[in-house]
Amino acid sequence: MTISNPIIRIVDDEAVVRKALKFLLESEGWTVEAYEKGSEFLVEDRPSLIGCLILDVAMPEMNGLELYHRLRERKYEVPVIFLTGHGDVDMAVQAMKDGAIDFIQKPINEERLLSAVAKAVRYDETHRGWTISEEEEKKRFQTLTSREKQILSLIAKGLINKEVSERLGLSPRTIEVHRQKGLHKLGVQTVSELVRLLSHIEENALF
Repeated sequence: MTISNPIIRIVDDEAVVRKALKFLLESEGWTVEAYEKGSEFLVEDRPSLIGCLILDVAMPEMNGLELYHRLRERKYEVPVIFLTGHGDVDMAVQAMKDGAIDFIQKPINEERLLSAVAKAVRYDETHRGWTISEEEEKKRFQTLTSREKQILSLIAKGLINKEVSERLGLSPRTIEVHRQKGLHKLGVQTVSELVRLLSHIEENALF
């Protein structure tokens, strides 16, 4: 589905927030890189990798809006989601006018954030031309066996291999073999990519 796994970047000066967001996103199958400072992010980030940036507005040294403007000067393509406190909404609205893809107020609603991240990554994939066509998605889906479809559907719903094994009465090894074959046929590597692909196929009646 993509050339490489999407990278979700987080820039927030609060360690507790970084840790919580990293845990949430990684539990959903995303690859996450977290930074305390904008200056650190500017040096270490790899902008050629698709994904998105979750950026806190209110930070010392270099606030989120200042970092965002520097990124725009560098023609940074990765979509940005701003995190804002109650008093920072005006700054976030201005960032949206300048091209940011979304902003979310703290305290963060997890479902809202996960939805925004999936949307941002999909946008980045499409914007860079790294997605496959609907016709290709349909062709790949049709190469799956009925067992592979059954197993991948359960995995996309959040079940782990052991739970799928117990539900279908198959060995964990058999589940893993079908899982890997199915993921390979679809051209995805992570559960989050699988969920997005199956959701898109279902929404557009490509099966």
